[in-house]
Amino acid sequence: MNPQKRREIYRRLQAANPHPATELEYGTPFELLVAVVLSAQATDKSVNLATRKLFPATPQRILELGVGGFEPLVKSIGLYRTKARNVVALSKILVEEHGGEVPANREALERLPGVGRKTANVVLNTAFGQPTVAVDTHIFRVANRTGLASGKDVLEVEQKLLKFTPPEFLGNAHHWLILHGRYICLARKPGCPQCLIRDLCEFRPKTKDV
Repeated sequence: MNPQKRREIYRRLQAANPHPATELEYGTPFELLVAVVLSAQATDKSVNLATRKLFPATPQRILELGVGGFEPLVKSIGLYRTKARNVVALSKILVEEHGGEVPANREALERLPGVGRKTANVVLNTAFGQPTVAVDTHIFRVANRTGLASGKDVLEVEQKLLKFTPPEFLGNAHHWLILHGRYICLARKPGCPQCLIRDLCEFRPKTKDV
């Protein structure tokens, strides 16, 4: 895909949604971190239902709850026991090593229990405005299918998106692509007839109106 086509794709996504945002509900960087950890293999909707019972939250409050108090609040989310242990453990590290604050640093974030590269990228981008792209299944699919950034694995797609996305669009690229994959460029049957970048997309077997 040539640079002009990439730029036009992002221009259209921006025009349709000038201020994209995560669908996870949060009020602070710590609440975003907790929500993203809880969202692994779960929907944003299910996480929001759980965190409404939990937030507002601070690392200190999570430590006071402990695993025993935290688990019942997130029991509706898959893998809740493991996630509860991770959130309590990361809260302890934040209090002891970071003054209760979420670090705006990839290395420090990835040292936290339950926080991998994707989670760190979400926090760095959404909470701190850093130009990162967290490649989940939606972004991986959209990037490969459209031709924006073809890659065999999430790291390759991430690196290509960082390299090829025009700098002025990089701050919001993560949100535009995830929303596009979630609502239009679906896995089983992409909504090509409703797609605003249909003519720019390099996916050949486009779906048609029934």
